[in-house]
Amino acid sequence: MSKLFPHHRGQMSEAFRTVMFLSASGGLQDAYTYIGRGKVFANAQTGNIVLMSQSLFDGDLSRFAHYFIPVLSFALGVAAAECIRLRWRQARRIHWRQLVVLTEIVLLFAVGFFPAAWDIGANALVSFSCAMQVQAFRKVHGYPFASTMCIGNLRNALQNVDDYIITHKRGFLENGVLYFGVIFTFVFGAVLGNWCIERMGLHAIVVASLLLFVAFAIMFIDRERDLRLRWKVAAEAWKEGCRK
Repeated sequence: MSKLFPHHRGQMSEAFRTVMFLSASGGLQDAYTYIGRGKVFANAQTGNIVLMSQSLFDGDLSRFAHYFIPVLSFALGVAAAECIRLRWRQARRIHWRQLVVLTEIVLLFAVGFFPAAWDIGANALVSFSCAMQVQAFRKVHGYPFASTMCIGNLRNALQNVDDYIITHKRGFLENGVLYFGVIFTFVFGAVLGNWCIERMGLHAIVVASLLLFVAFAIMFIDRERDLRLRWKVAAEAWKEGCRK
């Protein structure tokens, strides 16, 4: 397994272990809003747009707002993540993606204490959070992916499997397994979300915050390790220069 999923030495946000917790949280969030908050998709805005359009055609403005607000919140979440990137991309003590995750943790934890009467607000915040995540985390091991939905990952997985069948190049197979791993983790998060909703009710979204906190902590660990490695390389280069 370690050979198939080697530790990624690029950006810490692209490491597979970080992606696992992000994807599990994404699956849980989608299950939470659909099962527990009025059958709204937190991540899959295509479904919300279809249902929103149907409601508009039927003249049901209340139901229209029920689906329109999450779509609008998703758009605002994308903009918010980009604002964080522009404002904090040069920060040294913390990576801007960690700020995105930290914001998600706070928002989702708060949603866990919203009563059922506040479903529209809860769905809006979860969609906002999902949009921030999908905007901030776009790659795993250098390859494009999404941590809050499956269609792109499934397409990439099948494409790599097809390429492996045609070329027999192992790299395509490893990439396909990587994408299927992300999909499996998302499914696990959705199943976990269903299980938590049955036992915790509307507080279940707090589990998504815990998963994101683990991802946040992993990014800190990886960042510290990378900094130590850079200092070590710089020190060795300086010593080598002094000898010359």
